[in-house]
Amino acid sequence: MAKINPEELTLKDKVVFINRVAKVVKGGKRFSFSAVVVVGDGQGHVGVGKGKAAEVPEAIRKAIENGKKNLIEVPLKESTIPFEITGHYGAEEVMLKPAVDGTGIIAGGPVRAVMEMVGISNILCKSLGSGNPLNVVKATLEGFSKLRDPAEIVRRRQTTALALSER
Repeated sequence: MAKINPEELTLKDKVVFINRVAKVVKGGKRFSFSAVVVVGDGQGHVGVGKGKAAEVPEAIRKAIENGKKNLIEVPLKESTIPFEITGHYGAEEVMLKPAVDGTGIIAGGPVRAVMEMVGISNILCKSLGSGNPLNVVKATLEGFSKLRDPAEIVRRRQTTALALSER
């Protein structure tokens, strides 16, 4: 799979989670911030990034840069995904089901942000296990990485699209 060049895409970003963390030092507590950001073009490209810094805007900027380095391509079927898939990351499990037009995005917080950034407008999602936003997003992207374009599946199996749709 070829690396995706972020300069060729018009990317949008969405902050999923900001966390204040404290490091205890001799003189007291030293605070910093971590941010989880999803970037995407709304046309099948999406990535997630995490950034840490002393200030929130700097953490978000670092997360966006990190997200641009981790872009993946998601095969879409009109405004949904081609087939049902489950993604796992740590204790998190995300189930993604294709939906008909008019259904909308039925998903919780972090998964909804990923769907909006990838350009999916009709999907059913269920998040099971850990509620950690970073794990939820990574499980969603792991599920997306398992998706294959139906035309590619037909070519690899050396069969017809009709035989594939009958299963």
